[in-house]
Amino acid sequence: MRVALWSLLAGLLLLAGAVRAHPLAPALLELSQTGVSDYALLWRSPLSRANGREPQPRLPAGCQRLGEVRVEDDAVARSQRWSLRCAAPLAGETLGIDGLAGSGINVIVRYQPAQGPGLQKLLSEREPAWTLPAASAPPSVFASYLRLGVEHLLGGYDHLCFVIALVLLLRRPRSLLLAVTAFTAGHSLTLSLAVLGLVRVNPGFTEFAIALSILLLALELLRSPTAGPGPVQRWPWALAGGFGLLHGLGFAGALAEIGLPEGEIPLALLAFNLGIELGQLAVVAGLLALGLAWRRMPTILSPVLMRAVPAYLIGSLAAYWCLERVAVGWWR
Repeated sequence: MRVALWSLLAGLLLLAGAVRAHPLAPALLELSQTGVSDYALLWRSPLSRANGREPQPRLPAGCQRLGEVRVEDDAVARSQRWSLRCAAPLAGETLGIDGLAGSGINVIVRYQPAQGPGLQKLLSEREPAWTLPAASAPPSVFASYLRLGVEHLLGGYDHLCFVIALVLLLRRPRSLLLAVTAFTAGHSLTLSLAVLGLVRVNPGFTEFAIALSILLLALELLRSPTAGPGPVQRWPWALAGGFGLLHGLGFAGALAEIGLPEGEIPLALLAFNLGIELGQLAVVAGLLALGLAWRRMPTILSPVLMRAVPAYLIGSLAAYWCLERVAVGWWR
């Protein structure tokens, strides 16, 4: 199984030049109806933009801006607010985002009419525009946040490395099942508590601790077989659960950047959490299938090399993230 993952791990290492442990958080375009023809618009975009590109909202031709644009910056995003007056109702009109191609950014579009439920859609490079339904439809919050959860897990290289290292380290199915279950329980707990405001931890410490947890797994992968099992192998559920608490705080930070729709926080939180679990299960299942296929293939590589190469790849990435997160001043 270990050698079968080399290509995947090497791909992760090749990304190190542009490696950010998390993908860019989605931008947000929010339109709220304040009058018969008037709307309040919020455009929130991440400060770190891939390739220096800056996507911009594309509004219906009949909509004109009123007054000045109010700009606010925080640690992760820039928020721009302004008022609109539209010649026709927005139902049936198209909202789009220009400049998504190659930007690496997805956009959540929310539309809140004066009456009735709000609507939501996730736009991407493949689908950069959305035509609002002519009649009110049930909100698509669940589908949007489910997709965001899957994308965050699969696009978060630090979380991927942790899951890969866990699968490589725990050979016994029972130990792996215990560890994955405990990791899931841990990050689900802290994700929920942090989003609900019941737990607050310095994000700089959280991100550094996540990288350190991956480094510790890599070091245990390099442990000599003659030295006996390491801590994670001896207590898989306890340590994986503890590491899960840290990763849950990281997931919560990403969800805070995305934002949650008012009045539908429990549904969005549930969907995002389920999306993370689906992504995690897909990774574990894929790794196990890959390992099973590899065992049927002849190999001339020594067991020591098969164990060391993935450990060094994962450990190098984890060490890079540890240094990066200190260097950029996330401790402040």
